[in-house]
Amino acid sequence: MSVLSYLRGLAPPARLKARRPGILERLIGLSSRSRRVVSEHRQKRRQRDREVSDQSRRGLDWTNFFLADVQMGFGSFLAFYLADLGWSKQNVGLALTVGGLAGVLTQIPGGALADAVRWKRGLAASGIVAIGAAALMLAFRPSFPIVFAAEILHGVTAGIVGTAIAAISLGLAGRRGMSSRVGRNYRFAAAGNAITAAMMGALGAYIANSAIFVATALLCIPALIALGRIRADEIDYIRARNAAKRDHSFSLARVIDLGKNRKLLLFAGCLVLFHFSNASLLPLVSQNLGQSKEAWGPLFMAGLVIGPQVMVALLAPWVGYWSELWGRKPLLLAGFTTEALRGVLFTFVTDPSQLLFVQLLDGITGAIVTVLTILIIADLTTGTGRFNLTQGVVGTLTGIAAAISTGVTGLIVQQMGDVVGFLSMAGITCVGLAALWTLLPETRPGKYVD
Repeated sequence: MSVLSYLRGLAPPARLKARRPGILERLIGLSSRSRRVVSEHRQKRRQRDREVSDQSRRGLDWTNFFLADVQMGFGSFLAFYLADLGWSKQNVGLALTVGGLAGVLTQIPGGALADAVRWKRGLAASGIVAIGAAALMLAFRPSFPIVFAAEILHGVTAGIVGTAIAAISLGLAGRRGMSSRVGRNYRFAAAGNAITAAMMGALGAYIANSAIFVATALLCIPALIALGRIRADEIDYIRARNAAKRDHSFSLARVIDLGKNRKLLLFAGCLVLFHFSNASLLPLVSQNLGQSKEAWGPLFMAGLVIGPQVMVALLAPWVGYWSELWGRKPLLLAGFTTEALRGVLFTFVTDPSQLLFVQLLDGITGAIVTVLTILIIADLTTGTGRFNLTQGVVGTLTGIAAAISTGVTGLIVQQMGDVVGFLSMAGITCVGLAALWTLLPETRPGKYVD
């Protein structure tokens, strides 16, 4: 036998095909590729973090922490505070509505200022000071006109502080690092909310409910100190506006141009439905808890706030992280679904201890929707230089929805009961979920340009 014939005999028959890998082998291969992608992604994010000094990065971290602290006294704690003073659900809803509408008036001007003004830290500082003043008014003179005046003053800060912090974040991190930065912002904000809610619940239970707002005013001091730690020279003015070139102008046409962005309009519409349904759920629960005169009511109220904030602190960085790998849309759909489920569960659960577990769902939706709102707006405004203005417009729409929600839901509950109110809000969320599912495409860019 020749050598050639011998080698031919060693070769496999031509008719036999190569063996296909089994399911286990494919899963192992997929896991290996996933780990490699995640590892590469983490390395890139670490490199982006090194582009900003530790002083500025930590200053922004603690600004978010203490800013969340000073905001905590308002909203649900205010609803509990007023209900304990004997206010009706309708009057509580009206007070919250007035504050929300005051915030709406500053959203677009605040966004335009954040785009135009270089001194973005000054914008944030002015908002923090206004919050402190409003808190002192509520603590020492909780009369009908003073409460409404304090709510208006607090509402005015909505269009200033939020857009200023977002602009500072984008100016420091750029588009490539924004997902990580926003997740980090909300982690520190949620941690601040959780710690402060526990403290305020203890103050209300063991000292007085008015002590909650005194503490809020005092917490403005470390918030301002942390804000001052951010280095102004590291906040890139062009990046902070999501611009491709220098453009200091502002005109009504700029606002009208935003209406030509179909994806942005659709996303804003879905957010309006979400915030309309979400804004009144916890205030309604807190009013019921306050009117029940439960001995441990302040502590239960603190638990309703702390639980979701712990969830946000745990999940927010991962929302930004996985939105870059999976896309924005799947996570956004999950957030809307969870919110609808929360509204339905509130119709069946009345025991305070069980309400704590249901309220944890708010942490899931809070982590997803708040983080993705900023990221998707950044996706849809790349190169326009109108990132903060767009935030203002979207904030105006959602602010109107949230402000109206508390008053409308209060009337619904007053006439038809809590069950109808909760189910109505859950149904509205489902409408937004259907619109997202069928109409909104994925917005995550393939490449980032700072």
